[in-house]
Amino acid sequence: MGHHYTLRFELGGMVFDIATILMMVLTALLVFIFLFVMTRKLETGVPGAKQNAVEWIFDFVKNVTAGYMDHKKVMMMMTLGITLFLYIFIGNQLGVIANVTTVHKGEISESVMKMLTIAPTPEAEAKKRETVEHELADKGAHVIWWKSPTATPSVTFGLALVVLLYSHYLGIKKSPGGWFKHVFLNPIHILEEFIIKPLTLPLRLFGNLFAKEIMIAFLLSGGVLAAAPLFIWLGYSVFVGAIQAFIFLTLSMVYISQLVNDEH
Repeated sequence: MGHHYTLRFELGGMVFDIATILMMVLTALLVFIFLFVMTRKLETGVPGAKQNAVEWIFDFVKNVTAGYMDHKKVMMMMTLGITLFLYIFIGNQLGVIANVTTVHKGEISESVMKMLTIAPTPEAEAKKRETVEHELADKGAHVIWWKSPTATPSVTFGLALVVLLYSHYLGIKKSPGGWFKHVFLNPIHILEEFIIKPLTLPLRLFGNLFAKEIMIAFLLSGGVLAAAPLFIWLGYSVFVGAIQAFIFLTLSMVYISQLVNDEH
């Protein structure tokens, strides 16, 4: 299996992955379209199939959150919970339903070459350029355009950062003194709030989705002989994507509850 590349560009000292940006935007649009379509013409009588689906998602998120907060706080968290769950669930499945890769051979422009070979150091960039040039002259360089956005660490860390910052905001809003006491007066809580949570929450999601994408790419390169294992793995990947969305939602609500419940 050859290397797979993505086009990236540098702006303000930061590197942006074009495929990841596109998939993040697509995921957000799909969540919006799904909710817009499914919540049109809601009925107070006998609900239709679409309304049943939306109510099931609402009840599912509500039941998960209710395990850690009282009813009033649960209802406050519903918008965040539903958005998180749907965004992660849909994002996780995008890498399963399609594989969009372009193969480039021969000469490419210098601007494209730079986007393919961005690296932390000049030495690493030179080595990457040598690899790309070799693949262009051989079987071609494969550029990925479609993948699960949650298979990228910057996305999962961004999602975790939003959740954790929001949890601290709610804790400060509820009781500045109580928040300070809970977070800073216990060494274990300091370690938990600033090291354990910011690492475990995003890395769990990223690690599972990244492994799933690597395995799919490997099986796709196997041709006809890998058809049966690929089919089985794709089915398993749908399950993994759903479980990881559930775990991320659950941990997010647990972390928020630790800072907003009355006993804290």
